[in-house]
Amino acid sequence: QVQLVESGGGLVQAGGSLRLSCAASGSMLRSNLMGWYRQAPGKERELVATSTLGGITNYADSVKGRFTISRDNARDTVYLQMNSLKPEDTAVYACYAKYSRVYWGQGTQVTVSS
Repeated sequence: QVQLVESGGGLVQAGGSLRLSCAASGSMLRSNLMGWYRQAPGKERELVATSTLGGITNYADSVKGRFTISRDNARDTVYLQMNSLKPEDTAVYACYAKYSRVYWGQGTQVTVSS
């Protein structure tokens, strides 16, 4: 059973930075695709960023130039470096990892104060 453990959320002022981490365990194989979603209160879930095992990345337009997704394939861990944070980035961020099926982390709260 694959488990994803997230860390790094918290409260930050606008313009600040946070780094989220998501470590996968329990699989003999590396995930083909890892990424991050977020969901703010009253809003639909939004895909933030993804990274393939080969390092191809994709970002939501709303975070391009501010967020960077990266992976440590040896540790099956994905990171999300978030810079120039805005109040509208406030949400629960959840990581996911695709193997033969998709697994989800428990979610971590990111709150950006104005």
